[in-house]
Amino acid sequence: MSAPARPPRYWYEGQVPWHARLLSELYGGAIALRMRLFRLRLLRRIRIDRPVIVVGNLIAGGSGKTPLAIVLVERLRAAGWNPGIATRGYGRDEAGTPRWVDEATDPALGGDEPVLIARRTGVRVRADADRVAAARALVAAGCDIVVCDDGLQHYRLRRDIEIEVVDGRRRYGNGRLLPAGPLREPAARGDSCDFRVLNVGDDEIEAGFGEWPMRLVADRAQPLAGVRPMALSAFAGKRVHAVAGIGNPERFFDTLRSHDIAVVPHAFADHHRYVAEDLRFGSDLPVLMTEKDAVKCLAFASGRHFSVPVRAELPEAFWVALLDRVAALKPKA
Repeated sequence: MSAPARPPRYWYEGQVPWHARLLSELYGGAIALRMRLFRLRLLRRIRIDRPVIVVGNLIAGGSGKTPLAIVLVERLRAAGWNPGIATRGYGRDEAGTPRWVDEATDPALGGDEPVLIARRTGVRVRADADRVAAARALVAAGCDIVVCDDGLQHYRLRRDIEIEVVDGRRRYGNGRLLPAGPLREPAARGDSCDFRVLNVGDDEIEAGFGEWPMRLVADRAQPLAGVRPMALSAFAGKRVHAVAGIGNPERFFDTLRSHDIAVVPHAFADHHRYVAEDLRFGSDLPVLMTEKDAVKCLAFASGRHFSVPVRAELPEAFWVALLDRVAALKPKA
């Protein structure tokens, strides 16, 4: 079941309509049946000949998966691995056609998040609705470990490590399954994951027991029509148009406000496909947007348009624990 373009308010507060509760019960029954078929091995889980790490979440919408996948790839490479990214490439044209994605790929064909990952990391990125086929293609291309950006619910590909990413502010919303709430699976599913990462953003949120805090740090602004980045603090005390087509646009707006930037907010649906008209706001204020939005606006960007990249920071103890687990998966010489 797919999520609506913008989450209903009742996912997080207020009364849930009766028809949404009914559909949620039917959806929950379908999930339970599917899991039972996997447990009975009537549906197969397929193991590829390399370790697989899945970075995902339980709710529909963003939680910080992609920034974590990016830094995970960087850490794996620093530890001597040659990682590749397997992804569905949500919202791309020709979604049924497998595709290699690089920094020059049209986001309409490769998906906004895969193109962003390719631009930031330079690793092999394979977009394919069939995660098993994507993982096999990466292995054939020389990757010795596969990272799935999203995919907790894609059980056909057997995985070695699961990382659940949770939005620290919204958590699991009202705790209901789609479409009555934001959950793709029951919240208890997260207990079976190997690591739970809490995206605390710039909020004063404390991670609970068994949760690893992740902070998304933004301190630069990259001109879309230029080369040299500038400090985000250069916009302090100024008004800007802020553009966000992500799962939780308010998180981006609050990040800018935390730098004393006066925000004129423009929220679009997650994975929105921009046209030049979308960025014409009737004034010549600077336009700041997320990296995910920026990759779709390069063709018509001007000197007023900037992306604000974020980097994920986690405790060093998290990386020690994770990389120890990964090292144990390396084949014996």
